[in-house]
Amino acid sequence: MFLIVGANSEVGSAAARLIRARDGKVMTTTRRCSEASANSVHLDFECPIERFAIPEGITAACICVAVARLAACAADPVGSARINVERTLALVDLLTARDVYTLFLSTNQVFNGNLPHMPAEAPTSPVSEYGRQKAETERALRARMASGAPIGMLRLAKVVSPGMALVDAWRRELTAVRSIRAFNDMTMAPVPVDIVVASIARLMEDRLPIVAQLTGPRDVTYVDIGRFVAERIGADPALVDPVSALENGLPPGSTPRNTTLDSSYLAGRYGLTVPDAFDVVGKL
Repeated sequence: MFLIVGANSEVGSAAARLIRARDGKVMTTTRRCSEASANSVHLDFECPIERFAIPEGITAACICVAVARLAACAADPVGSARINVERTLALVDLLTARDVYTLFLSTNQVFNGNLPHMPAEAPTSPVSEYGRQKAETERALRARMASGAPIGMLRLAKVVSPGMALVDAWRRELTAVRSIRAFNDMTMAPVPVDIVVASIARLMEDRLPIVAQLTGPRDVTYVDIGRFVAERIGADPALVDPVSALENGLPPGSTPRNTTLDSSYLAGRYGLTVPDAFDVVGKL
């Protein structure tokens, strides 16, 4: 039976749905006491992890809990590190002590973004506070993996789902012939959430002690995406107003030139490949 830690998240909820759709057995965690049930247990990362009772029968887990907004980590490095580093490692240790394979979700932010398609084994070079915290957790997990702990890592960049709020908002504004603002110094190589959760399920099934990566094949700017949306709905691309993310107060690390990671391992092992950015956005 699988355990999805953080089923209130976009990826966590989608992973639980996929496993259940395949008739797999899955338990989830929620930080909201009111949502605890026979299939969902209470786990709050703001509380000591050692109090968490692992449900019986769990063989693999995926940790989807994180303070993932760069601005939130920059504003509260101590509080966010408590979740992203301290409590995450405590949970991994609790799970692996019971021989529960644990998959940790990491990020392209562990790299500085200077080069595209970064190899999984490249040295980390984070710029953002969020990236530094994830890199610190990765280092600790690698040491545990080297000692034989049943741990895997999956690095992701931009994950998108149908009904993506930003694209929906842009579509509404452009349809009404109103201009939109889009960052010309921020890029994405989007990955559909269904491909992400398929990767998570396969890695947990196979209990692979590896560092895997999953991003789209190339980066495009948010301005590129905005103009693509405009053209798709027959609006004037001139309604897309390019602006700078950094000049609008986003924290350091928000604008890596490249977010792509070498995703060849998952493509070769499972045939999981991500379409081009415009193909992904076109299906949103």
